[in-house]
Amino acid sequence: MPPLIQTLPDTPLDVVGDVHGEIDALNQLLVHLGYDTKGQHPAGRKLVFVGDLCDRGPDSVAVITRVERMVKAGNAFAILGNHELNLLRGDAKDGSGWFFDARVERDARYQPFKRPTTAQRKKITAFLNTLPLVLERADLRVVHAAWVQHDMDALRQAGDSSANDLFVQMETALNTTCQANGSFQKYQKAQAMHRDSLENEDCSMPFLDAIADYDEACQKGNGVKVLTSGVERRATAPFFSSHKWRFVERVDWWSEYDAAIPVLIGHYWRQLAPVNRAAVGKGDRNLFATVGPVQWHGKRQNVFCLDYSVGGRWRERQDQKTPGTLFKLAAMRWPERELVFDTGEQIATTGYGGP
Repeated sequence: MPPLIQTLPDTPLDVVGDVHGEIDALNQLLVHLGYDTKGQHPAGRKLVFVGDLCDRGPDSVAVITRVERMVKAGNAFAILGNHELNLLRGDAKDGSGWFFDARVERDARYQPFKRPTTAQRKKITAFLNTLPLVLERADLRVVHAAWVQHDMDALRQAGDSSANDLFVQMETALNTTCQANGSFQKYQKAQAMHRDSLENEDCSMPFLDAIADYDEACQKGNGVKVLTSGVERRATAPFFSSHKWRFVERVDWWSEYDAAIPVLIGHYWRQLAPVNRAAVGKGDRNLFATVGPVQWHGKRQNVFCLDYSVGGRWRERQDQKTPGTLFKLAAMRWPERELVFDTGEQIATTGYGGP
């Protein structure tokens, strides 16, 4: 099994944010970046994908297929995001109806989307199982959601486990603890009592302490979850986000990141221009409310989120707006620190704190 932390080559890079099944956006972005159909660049640059290749968009199969082809040719590198991890675990969540039969009807808002054949399913799963959780070199770190040193240290000691196997090991240990202290049983009871309401935005949802306590414990105690989904803590009130009532909220971990090496991430849905986040199901706190749209962020201003919300492009199609008006796919040229978007804009980032 390939290691879960892998080393990036010493070449100029183009680091691509969350793609979420938007194959047209990916194809257009690669043209703007100067890559040919095989993923080769005339200047020898290499592509890096920060995860969340799939879900919500119209053709996750095509996105994963193209990325796999470029990775195997040695022209690209990719890591797992939380959406790929959900797929590997068989965890059918919002936006995954293209892969999971159980979500097809509930994911009607994202249709039409292409669904894989049996052979394609096996190939997709096999490819995703080869991907690491982290890519790094002396001047750069790439992780999907959060670089937390404690969890990185644990990952370095994980041996040759796959990301899915390591996730299951950590989850099993946590469940044993939660069953022993009774929090798992309380969580199950709360889930059963509110099963018909947890995905219903129109219901009046009380704060469910049992779900909040369990979700926070599971997030904090599973390093794979932290790296792919971020740091989450108990919220002060329930909120509806990604079509589900939630009781823990994301935290801007980068405000505590004190290392000199810059980190590139995805996951957090920032925007180039103001948008109505609720229109795409985002009811959580906007962690970039006080951060400029192309600004570096964090304690040392050396963390940058590359997710420019292309996962919301389904809403533009639904509203018969030109795709890319608000929700974009971005890449950062490294070491130039310049953003390139699938719609053609090229913008220098601001406020970089440096190593």
